[in-house]
Amino acid sequence: MKPKDRQRIQVEVTSRVVQHHTDRAKTASEGYLETLVNDTLFYERQRLERDRRRGKEDAAFYDSVLRRMGHASERDLRGLLEQMAQRFVAEVVGNFNERVYRFATSVIPPGLWGLLNAMSPKRLLSLEGMRHGLASHLLVQGEVDHVRSLLDHGTLVVVPTHSSNLDSIILGYVTYLLGLPPLTYGAGLNLFTNPLVSFFMRNLGAYKVDRKKKCTLYKDVLKHYATCSMEMGYNNLFFPGGTRSRSGEVERKLKKGLLGTTVTAYVNNLLAGKPRPNLYIVPCTLSYLLVLEAETLIDDHLKEVGKSRYIIEDDEFSRPRQVYNFINNLMSLDAKIVVTYSAPLDIFGNRVDHEGRSLDNRGRLVDTSRYVTRDGQPYHDAQRDSEYTRELSDAITRSFLGDNVILSTHLVAYSIFNLLRRHNLGQDVYRLLRTGGQVASFPMEQVHLEVEQVIEALRSGNGERPRLDRLLEGGDIQAVVADALRAFSLYHSQPAAVRRGDRVFHEDRNLLLYYGNRLRGYDLGRRLNGDKR
Repeated sequence: MKPKDRQRIQVEVTSRVVQHHTDRAKTASEGYLETLVNDTLFYERQRLERDRRRGKEDAAFYDSVLRRMGHASERDLRGLLEQMAQRFVAEVVGNFNERVYRFATSVIPPGLWGLLNAMSPKRLLSLEGMRHGLASHLLVQGEVDHVRSLLDHGTLVVVPTHSSNLDSIILGYVTYLLGLPPLTYGAGLNLFTNPLVSFFMRNLGAYKVDRKKKCTLYKDVLKHYATCSMEMGYNNLFFPGGTRSRSGEVERKLKKGLLGTTVTAYVNNLLAGKPRPNLYIVPCTLSYLLVLEAETLIDDHLKEVGKSRYIIEDDEFSRPRQVYNFINNLMSLDAKIVVTYSAPLDIFGNRVDHEGRSLDNRGRLVDTSRYVTRDGQPYHDAQRDSEYTRELSDAITRSFLGDNVILSTHLVAYSIFNLLRRHNLGQDVYRLLRTGGQVASFPMEQVHLEVEQVIEALRSGNGERPRLDRLLEGGDIQAVVADALRAFSLYHSQPAAVRRGDRVFHEDRNLLLYYGNRLRGYDLGRRLNGDKR
């Protein structure tokens, strides 16, 4: 958020949140505002109780709110609500500094210096080389020109898949390389713990999202902040999956809260008579040969405690030297981080042309303003807008599946794990992961054959098909398997699989499951195994 807009958006968001709940109080049961304030107090005091090291100022504030609650009138409750909303907005609001942006994008990839601050001063001198090295390891493809053409017609909302905390840094850098304007995005509070990282993120458009805050009021602040930023013409980035994919799968169940703000912003733009009211949704997939936090993420997924450990604060991203080693290893592989921009959509899930006009399934022009008007007047309707958001979510999911790029590590991990499952039919997957089953390794020839069959199954699908990396398209199965095994051997504490002689041994089955899950969603099990799974 540019400095000139910071106060404006803080005032506007606070006002909207308070007005929303004041209006609801008029039709809700008696004591609505009191319940809302108490709800905020309960969840905030519970959060502070779990983390006594932080938030002394917050604790003092909520203690004062609690003291005033005993004799608060309706007017007093509105005042308390406003004060709490103001605190939340002040914490959330992001910043954008043009000088910092120019420095970060012209000297090093955004935020990378902060991530690598544990390096020696001598190594810091080589960061210019690191910048060019990273750029050469990015493959950006898809509807880039189409996306760029829409800048003259409305506001962009980029919605990517989410595998790693590196995603926002990679996307910020790609945005710069493509000559697109910076994106406003929400970043988890845990990413601001490093002072240097925090400095860059604060000044490159990121706003704070504290997912430990569970109260309704805070969630409303986030939604209204996103809505207002879009109405003000800021191009946004949302991770519609809500958090990094713990399982390694491409997200198929999206969080509709933030997505729904696009309809609200569009209606508000129409009501305000803005000359460019449209918002354009840009699905985007990121595909990594290796994922920095893979071990922590799959472990969290398998423990099935995602709800209680929703925010992972001690993963690989928090260790600067490990980030440095990860990037170095990725470069040594000559591996590409593949960023694929899908065909842009309107907020109702329709495709749009290069002039930003919406098209129906037959390619005919659609006037989307009619979707949200009654008697020629735009209006808000929660039930209607919820259905539109569901349709948009479905369209994004289809784009994710269709533009998901399968790399060698995904394909080989899936193939080896599939062999493992077939040799241990009926065995519980968790037991299989723990024990490895009855077969410790597979002949290389069998692995090659399985990989070949999986590729053919991916190509022959009747539904959504993913994209195949150029190496996979080349048809050299031995090269594909060798590429994956080499990648597995370079970074993780234990390789997912390793070749010894003419056999492939499954070493870390959790990682095989994680990388192989990238192929889920394409009905491969039935086609490969005849429903034996």
